[in-house]
Amino acid sequence: MNKAELIDKIAKDAGVTKTQANEALDSFTKAVADTLKKGGKVTLVGFGTFSVSKRAARNGRNPQTGQIIKIKAKKVAKFKAGKALSDKL
Repeated sequence: MNKAELIDKIAKDAGVTKTQANEALDSFTKAVADTLKKGGKVTLVGFGTFSVSKRAARNGRNPQTGQIIKIKAKKVAKFKAGKALSDKL
């Protein structure tokens, strides 16, 4: 499912226009991104938790040349599914 299909589904299920569904989805994604950027986490009971994980610096290999390269440490977004979501799968 892509974003357009998700917006269609939200609009249909909630009985709102596609524009309103798009604004709601954009607001949700912005709120999650802003919270993660500040180092927080977002928990939706039953659905799951969005959080930030730190990935350590490490050595990698350029697949074209075989040369060893350094990969910098960085923060990545992480999602852990909740029990209700896991049970549905």
